[in-house]
Amino acid sequence: MNATELLSNTLSADASTRDDATQKLEVAARDNYPDYMLMLSSVLLEESTPIYVRNAAGLALKNSLSARESTRQTELTNRWLNLNAEVKQKVKQDALLTLASPQAKAGNFASQVVAAIAAVELPQGHWGDLIEILLGFVNNQPNPNLKVATLQTIGYICEAIKPEILSLRSNEILTAVIHGARKEEPSSEVQLAAIHALYNSLEFVRENFEREGERNYIMQVVCEATQNSNVAVQVGAFECLVRIMGLYYDKMALYMEQALFGLTVVGMKHQDERVALQAVEFWSTVCEEEVDLAIEAQEAAEYGEVPETESKFFAKIALPEIVPVLLLLLTKQEEDADDDEWNVSMAAGTCLSLLAGAVQDAVVPAVIPFIEAHIKSEDWHQREAAVMTFGSILEGPDPSVLTPLVNQALPLLIDMMTDSNVHVKDTTAWTLGRICDLLITTIKPDVHLHPLISALVTGLQDSPRIVANCCWALMNLADQLGMYYEDDNEPAQSGPLSPYYEGVVQALLRVTESAGNEANYRTAAYEAITSYLTQATPDAITVVQNTVVTILQRMEQLLAMQNQILGVDDRNNWNELQSNFCGVVICVIRKLGDGIQPLADRIMTLLLQLIQAAGKTSTVLEDAFLVVGSLASALEANFAPYIQAFLQFLFPALKAHEDTQLCTVAVGIIGDISRSLGEQSAQYAGPFMTVLLENLQSEVLNRNVKITILSCFGDIALAIGPAFEPYLDTTMGVLRQAGAVEPNPLDYDLVDYVGQLREGILEAYTGIVTGLKKTDKVTLLLPYSQSILELIHRCLSDEERTDSVMRLSFGLLGDLADSFPQGQLKPLLLAPWIVDELRSKHRMPTETKKTMRWAREMVKNATQ
Repeated sequence: MNATELLSNTLSADASTRDDATQKLEVAARDNYPDYMLMLSSVLLEESTPIYVRNAAGLALKNSLSARESTRQTELTNRWLNLNAEVKQKVKQDALLTLASPQAKAGNFASQVVAAIAAVELPQGHWGDLIEILLGFVNNQPNPNLKVATLQTIGYICEAIKPEILSLRSNEILTAVIHGARKEEPSSEVQLAAIHALYNSLEFVRENFEREGERNYIMQVVCEATQNSNVAVQVGAFECLVRIMGLYYDKMALYMEQALFGLTVVGMKHQDERVALQAVEFWSTVCEEEVDLAIEAQEAAEYGEVPETESKFFAKIALPEIVPVLLLLLTKQEEDADDDEWNVSMAAGTCLSLLAGAVQDAVVPAVIPFIEAHIKSEDWHQREAAVMTFGSILEGPDPSVLTPLVNQALPLLIDMMTDSNVHVKDTTAWTLGRICDLLITTIKPDVHLHPLISALVTGLQDSPRIVANCCWALMNLADQLGMYYEDDNEPAQSGPLSPYYEGVVQALLRVTESAGNEANYRTAAYEAITSYLTQATPDAITVVQNTVVTILQRMEQLLAMQNQILGVDDRNNWNELQSNFCGVVICVIRKLGDGIQPLADRIMTLLLQLIQAAGKTSTVLEDAFLVVGSLASALEANFAPYIQAFLQFLFPALKAHEDTQLCTVAVGIIGDISRSLGEQSAQYAGPFMTVLLENLQSEVLNRNVKITILSCFGDIALAIGPAFEPYLDTTMGVLRQAGAVEPNPLDYDLVDYVGQLREGILEAYTGIVTGLKKTDKVTLLLPYSQSILELIHRCLSDEERTDSVMRLSFGLLGDLADSFPQGQLKPLLLAPWIVDELRSKHRMPTETKKTMRWAREMVKNATQ
């Protein structure tokens, strides 16, 4: 069978033909990779081949070069790089020739193949002349198809490759892209491809943006493109403006004044929704930037510094222009809009929320006339827009400015929960949820609580979206009232919600009896139940106890139905419910502490059945394991009878290296068990340490799980104290090796990772030192003290250090000094860097400062 026929069969309507062809291709790729790649590139180039077959060839080529998973990507990269040079050259040549195909679609497939090869080769320093070849295609060709396909290729390459790899060619790339985007370019397809390529290259043309002349030209071309006769080009140009504002805010003042204010306000009113959405997004981005800058300015002021970038207050200046347009767009709701369909009225609501955050008090007088004029309107569009406006401005302005308005509006909003229109009710429930979340002090228990709760509980019988919003509002009410009436000195015996507890929780439990979960309303009800149980005051504790019994009964019933699960939907529903149940049980265990003891047998029996029934379904397994961990923490030594039965499930989870989440949770449980049983856990320490050390050797296990493992060593050591001796040398070797990893300052991900890694190592050392401190085995630490101090030095002298790393470093230094008060470490502790750090005038949070002072005291004692 020839290649064209084989590729054609992979698209066959007949499943067996399709599977057979796919299998043959996989075998060809595995057994003879060079021929496979040559075959695909020949089909891609061949003009007489049907376009859908060329597409299949292009897709197969791309999939042979790029993958989402990093391990798979490394495999594909190496396989390509190891091909002989002639084969690689032929595949590249075919793909480049196909860019010029008279069939525009074939050029598009080829552009993805060229970009996939470039993403593999350019970071290795190969295919050095590619960018030059592509620029030649853009600049010298009368063939518009070739120009479009080449610009698409440049765009894909810019998207796929780290900016620093391409920054040396940024001038040429930018010149070619801008050339294609100019208004003088006759082909709108070329303009569109150029605008998209410009969007993808914006990040690495930073140097060009620094130069005023070049910046002016780029901005001129983009602004002119917003006026293009082709709507797709307009949309692309506004997308570029959104991204430019995000990347180069501090350079935008002149352009805002001269063009962008006007262009974007007109753009927001555009009859084509795609353009209007991007113009609204532009202002959302401005507001987000200015909210961030306000936070930075506040932080800088606290430390008497000047912020790096200062706000230009574009949103405040534009307020009179943009608010009327946003309010108009809010009234463009669609009667039957899909929940997940983004439209201008939703975008306007989001933008208004961000605007309130950016301009704060100034937004209030700008919108109040609109709210007052429309909140009682006959037309539901106007009513809903007025409520939406009110809900959107509740975060940003000073609560003292909003409080009188909320006091005035609250009775009306509660009444509007009986509105005849479903959209109005939905937005009202959301707005009430926002008030409960952000302005709890405006809700006066004796005046508002009864009508508010009645309205929200009634709303629980409405349509799914309204139910979800009512659950959210009830949850915020419990959380915020709980926090507001919390008294650290004297826990309250009762709270304003106490009289409503039973009724609200019963109503929420009725919602959770539903078979469906449209708009996530059943999940929202379980989350609300969790909040009520967490915030319960002692006079409502029977509600907590009764609820957990109900949930355990439901778990038992659902487990009994395990054999009746038919399809994927049934299985997903089963998993989701079990996860919800686990969430409620965890919160009850935390609430009751060791008061959960009478139900412990029943809970553990259910969990062991659930773990068995869940098979490899990691989400349910994770949730069940988390319940076990919280039960161990609550019962402490009384958890001992359950350990043996649980270990047979714990060890396989620890060995599930591909399942990052499950493995992380399982490692956490070792910590929970060790902390709970204390010295009694020594009998399990051997097998635990063996499996954890094996996990550190795994090539497959995610590196973040390994950090969790390191801090788990600390939990085990702290629990068993001197009994940790057999594992001490191996553990200290591992920690010393891990502590030597240095970050590359250009790789932000690695900088973050090394920060977290050091945190894990410090936690491990702290557990080990504290476990041996004040015991007769404390001298075991002496040989390792130098390397512990070296790590502390490395952590404290790192400019990127976090507060928690500083606090842990000072704490560990203090613990080590406290372990040897007789001066055994005196020479090490008198090192100049220690003296400097303990005298440090660095700005630091109060807790860290407290820890540093304590460490200073301990070092002083140990060096006298």
